[in-house]
Amino acid sequence: MWGSKRTSRWLASVAALLAVAAGCGVAILTSVASGATSSAVTNPLATTPTTNTNTVRSTIQTTPPVVTLPYQTSTTSTTTTPQAVNVSVQNKAASQPLPTGFLGFSVEVDAIHNYIGRDPNALNPVFKQLLTGVSQGNPPVLRIGGNSTDYSYVSTPGYLPPAGESYQVIPDWLQTVAALAKQTPARLILGVNLAASNSQMSAVEAREMIHTIGLRGIDALEPGNEPDLYTSTNWYTTANGQKIERRATPYKTTNYQSDFNHWRSVLPNVPLAGGALATTGWMGTLNSLAASVSNLSMVTAHRYPLSACSSPSQPGYPTIPGLLSSAAQEGIATPLAPYAQQMHQAGVSFRLDELNSASCQGKAGVSDTFASSLWMLDTLFDMASVGVDGINVHTLPGSHYAPFSFTNTGKGWTGTVNPAYYGMLAFAQADPPGSDLLSSDDTSTDNGGDVHSFTSRAPDGTLRTTLINEDQTRPATVNLTLPYGSSMSSVSLTAPSLSSTSGVKLGGASFANPTTTGKLGPQTATTVNPVSGTTYQVSVPAGSAEILTGGKGGH
Repeated sequence: MWGSKRTSRWLASVAALLAVAAGCGVAILTSVASGATSSAVTNPLATTPTTNTNTVRSTIQTTPPVVTLPYQTSTTSTTTTPQAVNVSVQNKAASQPLPTGFLGFSVEVDAIHNYIGRDPNALNPVFKQLLTGVSQGNPPVLRIGGNSTDYSYVSTPGYLPPAGESYQVIPDWLQTVAALAKQTPARLILGVNLAASNSQMSAVEAREMIHTIGLRGIDALEPGNEPDLYTSTNWYTTANGQKIERRATPYKTTNYQSDFNHWRSVLPNVPLAGGALATTGWMGTLNSLAASVSNLSMVTAHRYPLSACSSPSQPGYPTIPGLLSSAAQEGIATPLAPYAQQMHQAGVSFRLDELNSASCQGKAGVSDTFASSLWMLDTLFDMASVGVDGINVHTLPGSHYAPFSFTNTGKGWTGTVNPAYYGMLAFAQADPPGSDLLSSDDTSTDNGGDVHSFTSRAPDGTLRTTLINEDQTRPATVNLTLPYGSSMSSVSLTAPSLSSTSGVKLGGASFANPTTTGKLGPQTATTVNPVSGTTYQVSVPAGSAEILTGGKGGH
């Protein structure tokens, strides 16, 4: 296993995996083995969320004393018997070291001003802080793309854009993005229009981006968005109601590779990101794309386990139990492992430059709750476990899955930080760049519980163990055995309940609401000592997570 959960947990619970196409919200049920569509998916969305408790205990004895922390909001029910979990971690790497720039964000081309503003000399400082806050001092990767990639163009003399190109990239767009690249260490993945099927227009767009922004700030150009859906989603509708797709049917992988190679021949000689795939159906052909395109630095894909466009009777309809199911976490990560390995063998990185809880902008009461924070934390570990090189969490203004939102009052910027961002920040603290994940044996699923564990080992030997209890009612007592260790510090990720949309705390700290700084308040840690050798007993309340740091040793 990958130093986390047993793979049998999700294999036993679902016969097929739910992969939801981004943007359009079309649910595509994808087989693990072949990527073929299927309707035989067991709906894991069966129960109703209940309020969890948030007592935090530092160390558990046979009759454990309860340590009440100053930020505690409730107490554990004395009538709920904790589930017993045994986790034994080996001093053996089970993943690649986490790359720098692993964690970032994805925003739409036509929405970037909502995040950074329009004045290059007064960019939104709250966004800049939140962008860099999840990168642990390393350059974050910001993708500016999405569906609006294929609606965007740069005006040139004599060029009459087709009806499908509705967003003009004008100088103030280029100048503000250039300012962001200069004022932060962020590296940019920039979408370039492929849908218009006009490579010369795309070349002009790319040259303007490079000329204004500069090569230092650009990680890659990404032609097109979700080309595997070009013939199944509407590009625009004519005045007489005719729906126009991005390409004529059929549009196969060979057609896309031909287009991509042609774009490569006319675009400036800069690194390219290829794919931006919505489903796994085309991933088997990524090898040939990597072999045929010079300067291809990464292949990209999108993952949304649920769809807010589906109906309550469909398997992918968003609920809290569904979001916290194995199908929505490792179920969307495990099928990516062979593709990540293939790309690494080809010398190309494999990145999810769109990830979030549910397509169609998420669902209120699910995507904006504390459950999304735990889902985010768990899923980021799952993706790192299978060799994914980076994640860009997608956001849109007004979306339910947005990790943050901003307001320019005229006197300055303020921001609201939502639960999903706390999950990202917890992951950044628990698995810093350069760390690898260690192998472990975890009996939590054998007991019918829902506690997941991940242990990262930093280059200096520091161990960080993350324990996530996604059970909605039962606390857990975790017997954790590490390969080496001493006293450890522990911070908690908590909220009043899984359905809470506010009150999230990491290490007892929250962002101000609204925040003018984008900085988390001072965190509080508790000390956890071994009960025997390198074995610890840790209490994890229902619907919460603990991050233990310490045990500094060696590889």
